[in-house]
Amino acid sequence: MKFSAERTTLLKALAHIQSVAEKRNTIPILANVLIQAQKDQISLKSTDMEIEVVEVIPANVMQDGATTAPASVLYEIVRKLPDNATVELDQSENEAPLHLRAGRFATRLNVLSVDDFPSMGAGDFPCSFTLPVAALRQLIDRTRFAISTEETRYYLNGIFFHAITGEGTPVLRSVATDGHRLARAETALPAGAEAMPGVIIPRKTVAELRKLIDEAPEEIGVALSETRIQFSVGPVTITSKLIDGTFPEYDRVIPRNNTRILRVGKKDFANAVARVAAISQERSKPVKMMLEPGLLTLSASSPEQGTTREELDDKYITFEEGNLEIGFQARYLNDITDQVEKDVEFAFSDSASPTIVRDADSPEVLYVLMPMRV
Repeated sequence: MKFSAERTTLLKALAHIQSVAEKRNTIPILANVLIQAQKDQISLKSTDMEIEVVEVIPANVMQDGATTAPASVLYEIVRKLPDNATVELDQSENEAPLHLRAGRFATRLNVLSVDDFPSMGAGDFPCSFTLPVAALRQLIDRTRFAISTEETRYYLNGIFFHAITGEGTPVLRSVATDGHRLARAETALPAGAEAMPGVIIPRKTVAELRKLIDEAPEEIGVALSETRIQFSVGPVTITSKLIDGTFPEYDRVIPRNNTRILRVGKKDFANAVARVAAISQERSKPVKMMLEPGLLTLSASSPEQGTTREELDDKYITFEEGNLEIGFQARYLNDITDQVEKDVEFAFSDSASPTIVRDADSPEVLYVLMPMRV
């Protein structure tokens, strides 16, 4: 095998690839990238047996062939080469060292057998469709902050994607929850997705996919089966196992009769919460919201530091439904308001019941927040 490629192009692909390669070395071949050269392009592939990433880039191929090389080492070498370098790689025979040259720099990397490299991308994906990049970005960005990190509740360690008829219109919906808050977003159901199974996409796959979205063309291809999902993002293909579990019936925790509405500017509210919560060193940083018509008072206290409060009057808020005191984690409030563009709308029932939070300008997105005692 022998080829040359522009350093910038090769580095970009290796950046996508090396983040998936297994770094714990439990199975040595998983720390390597599979390089396949053919005609005028090369294919780079890495996997940790849960996710597989393949990227195809143009190259000047002098001799077809395939090999594997340490992904992180190759990435670091190429990253430190001059910007305008041309990188040449060649291997004289199977399992011989891989030679890398760029200008006066040269190195030799040990390889592992191509035959040992596993593949996840083969097999049938009975359901397939395309999604606009903006739609997939919203489905991910508006929900991923609520993914649980508690490994014992593994079925919450991802985003639940499924087709559903919402208020009479078929939609593709994404949902994530950690038991304390729930995030739900939806977009028009794309053609071909009508029969898709409900699937839970793992947290790591969501993170790797999100890295690619800002570089993606206008549409992203999606293909899935009962156990795997595949995304085609320009020259990159991500194949991932799905979480084998049942996502909870999230609709049951969404309250239906929350009629006490608070509307407040996102920036004013978020800044006030941050200032009030700064007094506490606790991770949970509880913040109390005291509401009365035309006035919102935010307060927090700390046994070591003291107390703090801030008022937002009817210049900043709209609230007309009696008096209410309710508490939330500051971090949870900020995670939700980070998703809001302009105005945030809270729908309350009472101080002990779940609260609905919405972006006033995005009715397709909904959040549920559990209160805490403060």
